[in-house]
Order: sequence, then C-alpha cells, then structure tokens
Amino acid sequence: MKKRKLGDSGLEVAPLALGGNVFGWTADESTSFRVLDAFVAAGGNLVDTADVYSAWAPGHKGGESETVLGKWLRRGGNREKVLVATKVGKEMGPGRKGLSKAYILRAVEDSLRRLGTDRIDLYQSHADDPDTPLEETLEAYSLLIRQGKVRAIGASNYSAGRLAQALDAGARLGVPVYQSLQPLYNLYDRADFEAELGPLCREKGLGVIPYFPLAAGFLTGKYRSEKDLAGRPRGAFVEKYLNARGFRILDALDRVASEHRTTPAAVSLAWLISRPGITAPIASATGVGQLAELVDSMRLELDSSSIELLDRAGA
Repeated sequence: MKKRKLGDSGLEVAPLALGGNVFGWTADESTSFRVLDAFVAAGGNLVDTADVYSAWAPGHKGGESETVLGKWLRRGGNREKVLVATKVGKEMGPGRKGLSKAYILRAVEDSLRRLGTDRIDLYQSHADDPDTPLEETLEAYSLLIRQGKVRAIGASNYSAGRLAQALDAGARLGVPVYQSLQPLYNLYDRADFEAELGPLCREKGLGVIPYFPLAAGFLTGKYRSEKDLAGRPRGAFVEKYLNARGFRILDALDRVASEHRTTPAAVSLAWLISRPGITAPIASATGVGQLAELVDSMRLELDSSSIELLDRAGA
C-alpha cells in the first residue's frame, strides 16, 4: 500500500483513513475492535476521532470514541500500528470548548488519558474559534509539540480566509503551523472546497483528509427515498441529498460500480482519492462487512471515462 505524505508533518498515511465517530455509539466496543483489526490488516494506518464523539447520543457525554480506541491501542502492539488523530474545540460541557491556550492544555490531557497514550500524532482544531486569537491557539500547540505530546497539528471546518490567516500567523511567530485540513468534501458537497479551500491547500502544501466522504451514507446507495431513512441514526443528515442532483449522482455511481464490479461506496471513495491534493478521505464502518466495501477503494483505479462521468453527475 503506497502511503501519502500528510503535508510537511512527516506523517505518511494510507489513502483511506478510518473514522472513529461510531466507536462506542453505533459500533459497540467489540465490533469497533474487529473493525480496527480489519482496517490495519487491509493496510490502513490513520484513525481519526475527536474528544466530543459521541456527545450527541442519548446518555453520552463525549469521550466515548477515544475511550474505545484507547482500549484497542493498549492491546499488544496496536499503538505502533496506527497514527492517532483526534480533535479539540467542540463543546464538551459548560466552559469546555474553544481553542484558548488554557482549554487546549486541559483538553489534551483528557484525550491522552482516554486514549491511553503519551502522544497524539495529529491534533486538530475541530472548528474555528473566533473568540481566541489565532496566535494563542498556535502557541498552545507549539508547547505541546515541544513537550512531545503532539507530533503535528491540523485544522477542521475552517474557511479559506481563516485558514490562510492561521498559516500566516504561524509563519510570523515562527511556530508549527497546520499541516492538514479536514473539510466536508464528497461527490455531492463540492462547491465550498473546490472554490477556495482546495486551491489554498494545494498552494500551501497541506494534506487534506475530508470527512463525510460518503455524504452520511447517501453515496453508498442505500438511501434512495424518504422511506429508507426511517429509524436510521443519520437520517436527518441524508434527507437533503434526496433530490434530482443526488439521484443523478447515484445513477452514475451505479453505472461505474457495475463496470468495475464493485460498490457505489468504493467508487465514491476512489473518486475522492483520485482528486488533486486529497490525501485520504475519512470513512467510518459499523462492521467488518461494511469496512470491506470501503477498503476496496484503496486499490480501485478509476479510468478517465468513469471519472468524467462522475464529475459531470456531481457538478
């Protein structure tokens, strides 16, 4: 499996990352362990989570995903098999959010404890914090890198303007800067990334690890009507895709998947993997069978006519 450089971080990753948002939520601990084992066996090495996962679930308070991942990491030799990416900044409770130096230094200790490790390979700002100076956030990360608790930093959900300002601030201060961006990007959700963020990341040499690469499951083809959404945990996320453009994309995915004897999910991810500047889309799986569909994308090479068909359908 040929790995890709994640910006100038020194980290090298397989072309598909595993999303940990489902760990301890729609995938229980034993299932999560099996998915992680299968992901590593297939050649994957970047696992992405966040401190806030899965605070949205009834009875959860955040930290569930990191805790499950931490238990798996402590099993024989697993920590050395993967790069651990997590995020900070989303609200974890009263007074527990944002990117101030004081909060980051507190939150990282909580994440390290839950993960059961002495270092985070990629620590990411989960969302921009307009109330904290960019310089203060970067100085906090710089301290953590000097202490050996963090190897590299990344940003998520930043606008192009704010990301550019953050990169400029880091260069001006002479401190480590963001080496990656985690944006929303898939065959359907294209406009925002392709207009400004994509060109900026290519210009600055940032790695790009998109989230929701399957549009909350829509691009797998399993949601084709409102009836399919009933009782689904992600139903509310998917409803907006049930329109003429969405169905046009599904039709193109069906055609390409049939030609390549694979699934719409694998095709969707392979399209992303082939895009200029994309390092590794982040996809989650609630079982080993579902994961098998996803890892097929790492070896699927789409021909130019397939890529053109998908590009037109999702334009």
